Amino acid sequence: MLTADARAEARADAATVARSSIGKKAVMAVSGLILLVFVVAHMLGNLKVFTGPAHFDAYAEFLRRIGSPALGHSWFLWIQRSVLVAAVVLHVGAAYQLARQSRMARPTRYEHPTTVAATYASRTMRWGGVIIALFVVYHLLNLSTGTVHPDFHQGRVYANVVADFKVWYVSVAYAAAILALGLHVDHGLWSALQTLGASNGRRERRLRRGSRLVAGTIVVGYLSVPAAVIVGVVR
Repeated sequence: MLTADARAEARADAATVARSSIGKKAVMAVSGLILLVFVVAHMLGNLKVFTGPAHFDAYAEFLRRIGSPALGHSWFLWIQRSVLVAAVVLHVGAAYQLARQSRMARPTRYEHPTTVAATYASRTMRWGGVIIALFVVYHLLNLSTGTVHPDFHQGRVYANVVADFKVWYVSVAYAAAILALGLHVDHGLWSALQTLGASNGRRERRLRRGSRLVAGTIVVGYLSVPAAVIVGVVR
């Protein structure tokens, strides 16, 4: 059993790691992976639109009944949303702190091409994150609450999706956000795997290709739904 001094020292060490860039990168990596799991699961759920209105609406209702009767109606969704909000806060907070530490550590601009490329990737990640965050807010107001939806009907999820993507500017905004998400996942997944020690000299190239494959699959999966509505496959 640890003594009081040992416990205090362990807490101090943990606090030091949490304040370090390594600790912040670990927080960013783990929270990012949690968000990625949701992104993939949500994409798979979206693809159920190809099974038709009855199955898709039944799937949407099933999500509200997960955990029943132990959990009340839609409790699982609210628990899930709480976890996602916590992950987003940790992810954004760690990213901001890392960026601030980086700026404070270098009063002058980098001039080496490799570093310039890394800085460009970081800027892309930041702006991509902003675009994704703004789109998520719009997406919730659009298909969850129906506040900005052109023809919203509570419970008719399939019809709401079809009506939404028939509006050209909605599909364009959706495509732009998904492309930003793809770029974010492409760089972010690879960085997270590096942070967590999954990447080394021999596996780095394969992990890089794997990150791009995951990102590409996500982009194609999400964009297939508005594309199917536009061409009339889903109507």
